[in-house]
Amino acid sequence: MQQKLSIYNTLTRKKEVFEPLHAPHVGMYVCGPTVYGDGHLGHARPAITFDLLFRYLTHLGYKVRYVRNITDVGHLENDADEGEDKIEKKARLEQLEPMEIVQYYTNRYHKAMEALNVLPPSIEPRASGHIIEQIGAIKKILESGYAYESNGSVYFDVEKYNKDYDYGILSHRNIEEMLNTTRDLDGQEEKRSKVDFALWKKATPEHIMRWPSPWSDGFPGWHIECSSMSIKYLGNEFDIHGGGLDLMFPHHECEIAQNTAIEKHRVVKYWMHNNMITVNGQKMGKSLGNFITLDEFFTGSHEMLTQEYSPMTIRFFILQAHYRSTVDFSNEALQAAEKGLERLMDSYNRIKKIPISDTSCALDIKGLRQKCYDAMNDDLNSAVVIAHLCEAGTAINSACAGNITLTKEDKEELENIFDTFFFDIMGIRNVEETTGGNMDAFGKAIDMLLDIRQKAKENKDWATSDHIRNELAKAGFEIKDGKDGAEWKLK
Repeated sequence: MQQKLSIYNTLTRKKEVFEPLHAPHVGMYVCGPTVYGDGHLGHARPAITFDLLFRYLTHLGYKVRYVRNITDVGHLENDADEGEDKIEKKARLEQLEPMEIVQYYTNRYHKAMEALNVLPPSIEPRASGHIIEQIGAIKKILESGYAYESNGSVYFDVEKYNKDYDYGILSHRNIEEMLNTTRDLDGQEEKRSKVDFALWKKATPEHIMRWPSPWSDGFPGWHIECSSMSIKYLGNEFDIHGGGLDLMFPHHECEIAQNTAIEKHRVVKYWMHNNMITVNGQKMGKSLGNFITLDEFFTGSHEMLTQEYSPMTIRFFILQAHYRSTVDFSNEALQAAEKGLERLMDSYNRIKKIPISDTSCALDIKGLRQKCYDAMNDDLNSAVVIAHLCEAGTAINSACAGNITLTKEDKEELENIFDTFFFDIMGIRNVEETTGGNMDAFGKAIDMLLDIRQKAKENKDWATSDHIRNELAKAGFEIKDGKDGAEWKLK
């Protein structure tokens, strides 16, 4: 059965059947991190959300060019047009070159993404490596009449653009309301209107990161980088632009205005935004000081944490909720996710122990596969997929207990459902991957030790039995004795 994916388009505020502009090729651009500090749980959510989409589109047979940028210049304090560049500020405080800061935190970001099993994008451009393209884009916007130069800086003329198009089409904001609510900031007298935003900023004498341009020695504004890099690598029409909900305004709104001024038409077909992770109802972020870094989650070293959490627990925790819903952090929620992940892993590992029967139970095993597809096709509803996998887990446990009977085909189908949706599409790392890919030999070695332990118990050699159990526990294995022998799993 051919699958039909529907996704929620933030631009139109409705679910739409995904129809690529140039099938089977798909162009997808996602706003990546601003690399000036350690990544936190809020950074993990868009990475995992769009990794899920990338994996699913690839699974459906599309050829995806996935571009995820690195912001390493032009992102000023408080997302404004004045103030210090965030990376430059970090470099000054630590007495390092800005690109040292960029490389250090980019390396840390990549390491965290690898731990979370987030696939690398097809292309990962840096803003600082595309200054020429950004200057070229600014020239086109000036030529179109929607920008102006002022004292060596260049600003986008929002009110003039709004007369011809619709500034606010994505966030559904009214420009009159923006004019009334946007605060006046010091040092912005060179703007015609307080809603105008910078395309190029003239650098002050002390500013380190600067490049020559027709207007001044300076640096690009934050928004122009994504317009320039997305069009360069995906063309003047592409399928999907994604990012966190907090980027919808002003960043993505400004991108749409820039794109339209440059190309005179809509560039992006589908806009997608993941919702926020909150702590006690507040957005998790550096500006609020309530963030926990991914390293702190992995080590349990933050004061708000009661234990360490594995990268796969973090990934499962995020996927347990639909990407457009808010997720509130708590230790209790993470512990529940950890237990849920363990139960599903245990169920999968028990598939091989299911006794085969000639008759199948009334449970529709094959129907479970389509249920999972239906959930994924309904705007990537990973939460419902997990619910169906739990249903599959219940069938596995019931079959192992002898309460229901399953055929060889049922057993193979259950294993295939887990392989497809749990490991491949949802990206949960299989135990086999963490044991050098040789799970059969690994499992046989543990089973052999448990057989030796069982014989020691039969011979009342309690010292040997306890020694094997204790050593396996030290090595990270949990052993459970049952009426049919011992079972093991990695902690």
